[in-house]
Amino acid sequence: MGKYTLDMKKYAAIGRAVSAESSVLLKNDAQALPVKSGETVSVFGRIQFNYYKSGTGSGGMVNTKYVTGILDALKACEDIAIDGELLGIYEKWVAEQPFDQGKGWGQEPWSQQEMPLTDEIVEGAAKRSDIAMVIIGRTAGEDQDNKAEKGSYLLSDLEEEMLQKVCRHFKRTAVVLNVGNILDMKWVGKYDPQAVLYVWQGGMEGGNGAVDVLTGRVNPSGKLPDTIAGDISDYPSTGNFGDADEVFYAEDIYVGYRYFETFAKDRVLYPFGFGLSYTEFAAGITNFEVGEEKVSLSVEVTNRGGTAGKEVIQIFVSAPQGKLGKPARSLAAFEKTKLLQPGERELLSFTLLKKDMASYDDGGCTGYKSCYVLEAGKYVIYAGSDVRSAGPAGSFEIGETVVTERLLEALAPVKPFKRLKAVGTADGIDTGSEIARAEEAVPLRTINLNERIKINRPDGVPYKGDRGIRLESVYDRKAAMEDFLSQFSDEDLACMVRGEGMCSPKVTPGTAAAFGGVTESLQKFGIPVGCCADGPSGIRMDCGTHAFSLPNGTAAAATFNTGLIEELFEMLGLELRKNQIDTLLGPGMNIHRNPLNGRNFEYFSEDPLLTGKMAAAQLRGMHRHGATGTIKHFAANNQEFRRSFIDSVISERALREIYLKGFKIAVDEGQAFLVMSTYGSLNGLWTAGNYDLLTTVLRQEWGFDGLVMTDWWAKINDEGEDGRLDNTAAMIRGQNDVYMVVSDSLTNSGRDNTLEGLERGTVTRGELQRAAGNICRALMKLPVMDRYLGRLSEEETADIWQTEPEEKSTSGLSCIPVGDQLIIDVSNINTDRGSDAMFGLELSEHGIYTLSFKIRAISSELAQLPMSIFINQHLIRIVTINGSASGEWIDSSLEIGPYRSKYAYLRLFFGQSGMELGEFKITRKGE
Repeated sequence: MGKYTLDMKKYAAIGRAVSAESSVLLKNDAQALPVKSGETVSVFGRIQFNYYKSGTGSGGMVNTKYVTGILDALKACEDIAIDGELLGIYEKWVAEQPFDQGKGWGQEPWSQQEMPLTDEIVEGAAKRSDIAMVIIGRTAGEDQDNKAEKGSYLLSDLEEEMLQKVCRHFKRTAVVLNVGNILDMKWVGKYDPQAVLYVWQGGMEGGNGAVDVLTGRVNPSGKLPDTIAGDISDYPSTGNFGDADEVFYAEDIYVGYRYFETFAKDRVLYPFGFGLSYTEFAAGITNFEVGEEKVSLSVEVTNRGGTAGKEVIQIFVSAPQGKLGKPARSLAAFEKTKLLQPGERELLSFTLLKKDMASYDDGGCTGYKSCYVLEAGKYVIYAGSDVRSAGPAGSFEIGETVVTERLLEALAPVKPFKRLKAVGTADGIDTGSEIARAEEAVPLRTINLNERIKINRPDGVPYKGDRGIRLESVYDRKAAMEDFLSQFSDEDLACMVRGEGMCSPKVTPGTAAAFGGVTESLQKFGIPVGCCADGPSGIRMDCGTHAFSLPNGTAAAATFNTGLIEELFEMLGLELRKNQIDTLLGPGMNIHRNPLNGRNFEYFSEDPLLTGKMAAAQLRGMHRHGATGTIKHFAANNQEFRRSFIDSVISERALREIYLKGFKIAVDEGQAFLVMSTYGSLNGLWTAGNYDLLTTVLRQEWGFDGLVMTDWWAKINDEGEDGRLDNTAAMIRGQNDVYMVVSDSLTNSGRDNTLEGLERGTVTRGELQRAAGNICRALMKLPVMDRYLGRLSEEETADIWQTEPEEKSTSGLSCIPVGDQLIIDVSNINTDRGSDAMFGLELSEHGIYTLSFKIRAISSELAQLPMSIFINQHLIRIVTINGSASGEWIDSSLEIGPYRSKYAYLRLFFGQSGMELGEFKITRKGE
């Protein structure tokens, strides 16, 4: 195969391997798993028929050729049998109780109704089978949070009843959790199943990966990326989660295990990093050296069991409490072994930089305000297989406080509140002694933000008209960017900062947006049109084009295997390139602050280091083929409820140590050059125009030299005002470069205030030129530049495939005479996601016709509902509408033709559930 040939078998194999390695075994009494050859399995739970490959919303709308669920994979196992009688009972019940997809965007229920079980059914199955496999599923998604209710974060009554009966009648019960994020787990102690396995949402190969683990073909090696506590109320963020207007991050830096290991060890059921294996490992420290700037250690891992497997070694740091207060432990490094055969050993080596162990002083209590500092005292390094069991590997002393980095105050809150603080023993080390809880007032902003923006405004280049300089000359280093930008009129610059979509005809059909050369005037300067597609769990193409569905973010993190993730995303990078898509809108990088965030499935972990390392691995993989990812959502998108309205109120320290850290790793180690901001507000400023976030921190501190885009239809504000969709002047001033999205940039269909702001002086020509330069530099790094210039290799050009959906058969389809006008009966069309409808048309006259229709969606205003229109298997248009609470009908029309043949075939494809169809008619217009 050539360099640009996408080997789908290899792709599937890697996806399957990731799914298997992500599986986390929490319990396995008396070696209940794996299922042994020749055994019979009774499968319980209705979700066996509807495997969740991913969550919902933009992160899950991937059209696939197939999805292999757990039941499908079990049926394919030749050496085990499935209890056919029980299966038949379920099949009959499910036929009468179909899967509930909800009524559209963000409205699919988190769980499905479970089949009631009688003791007779379960007892009979126990007599016929060797082991019970109970599959419990949960979806997750955009625009809706999880709830601490039955059937959501908690098990439903019928699920509890199922577990109670199955565990009572079977000697061996394995519970398999097909979920996007952790669940309440109190039921494990209550019903005591022999085995519990998280298999997450594993993409289209997820069932195969899960069954590889369940049958022992793969030894489980996944580790928890989040702490599982006894109750949702145990998480310190729960009391400040779900507010409609303001969310105060009072737990501060004490997120996940940082909280539990410091203050509440007894409330943990399963610690961060925990995960069992079918074999046993031993780990020992073979070397520990302390240098002036770094610490080096080596850990030897030995497989002491009888089965080949992999182990993860996690390194944690315990810093002295000092004046700032610190978590008892913080993840500093991790590495996964190769597949170790019984008796085999591997030496893992780690290098820890002391500066990475520093804490940020946002109030000046150490004497060094706005600095990262290593406070005096003992620093203890721990190594092990999870945060709780990791043992001491060595330590070092800091004699007096050391400043490791001096920064500018940035992003400090303006609203007063109190935060949690740890107060330790004299030396502050984690010796098992009590660390006291305290509270302190959060340091508030002391700088003048408007003055900072004013001082740092870039000088503009006067308009000089078309001087014949094209972007190609800048690309080839024959012209300066400044000279190139001087040719742009104010109107050109205003158009440049508008992305078009969704499903723009200027780029790959069905994708999220076009950006860059979106007008003829901009294209005259040789600016190509970049293409971005929704992710992060695969490529979303709303026209129905198939793509590969990946394991979700939580699953990827649970592998603790950056090499394997990089390998998977190398395949995705090639898939993007072959579909002429320049960037995937992902990875999603927000912290799992609370288990109830509906979008946790897209994100990685409660830990910023694990988050950053996984994101960097994904970016490196995509970069191998020139494509890239857009890291999102920058920053603190940790609640879906009223996400466009809430203000997240967070200390500067928590932002820097927790919520921004992963993004910095993605920029430093993954060379990220595309970023998406969020829908909401951060400390009073909507992130899509937050200067300190997008300029002071991202660009000036981190050295980011790329493009920032808004989330789709995001709001922006001037401080003290509410966010508005049209306030692009504030967006550009903050250095968010592209507004996503409008239907037509040239006509300013979004009615933004860019040119008005230019006249009023709220935004300058220099700031607009700065945004245009950022966009052009990004385009020159993307595959679109060489495509536009015709510089692709012959090998790649020959291997590019056009992404048309598979042809639908028209055999047996009768044709309806159109005449001068035909009203099509659409009253019985199923508009659920992935559904389509086909109509045969008999055209009495040659010529052009007009297709006009009414559509609507009663849903959130951010809902995205696409309908693709095909004539004779060719995509004519993708119509995407947003929801509305009032349910107003939207009129739309398009010309089709001219047609010379007598027959034509109209196909409608629905990319998301929830669209309602009104009148559809075809009218003959003439020659």
